[in-house]
Order: sequence, then C-alpha cells, then structure tokens
Amino acid sequence: MTSSHDPQLLKGVLSLLLLHLLAEQESYGYEVAQRLQAAGFTDVLEGTVYPALARLEREGRLATRLVASSSGPARKYYRLTEAGEEALAAGSAGWTRHVAGVDAVLSRPLPAAPQKGS
Repeated sequence: MTSSHDPQLLKGVLSLLLLHLLAEQESYGYEVAQRLQAAGFTDVLEGTVYPALARLEREGRLATRLVASSSGPARKYYRLTEAGEEALAAGSAGWTRHVAGVDAVLSRPLPAAPQKGS
C-alpha cells in the first residue's frame, strides 16, 4: 500500500526521524532514504534527505566519516553526536506530548449533526 504524508507535517518531523534511524544504525545517505521508505515514508526522496542530513551535520548533531566503496566513490556515513543524542531525546519527548495533545482533541466525540429539514 502506498501512502502519502503531508509534506508540512513531514518537514517538521524529518529531522527527528533521521536522528532516530541513525541512532539505530550508522548509515550513508542513500541507505537512510531507503530505510525511511521501508518504514512507510515512500514519498521521501534522497533530494529531501541529503539537505536534512547536511543541516544536522552543520548543527553538530551528526558526525561523518568516509568509507571506501567497491562500487564507486567513498560513502559518507552519518552517526549521532552527543548533541544529536540530546536532540533525539528532547524531540522524542516533544513529539510524544504533541501526539497526546492532538489525540486528546481528535478522540472527543462530535455532536450529532442536526437533522435536515427540521
């Protein structure tokens, strides 16, 4: 089943997803994009992932290392720094609070619709 995610919602949570995936396992950019797609984010392309990884690296949340590849140029592997671990913990806690608040509102029963013609 192909699902589409709201681009604005995804933009707000992409960094958190990337940090979590890289906390699970050090990866290179294409591999991270593939892991996101395997998790159901089929509309996330490398053109979205690479700029986000570069931004997280500039912010000091990711460290990189080059690893030689037998199938082409060296690959840049990303892993979390201590600042990345802290950002992941804070972001995860914030996301949990956000989801709980949204769910609290969306789970409220709606009033019955008035009858037409009454």
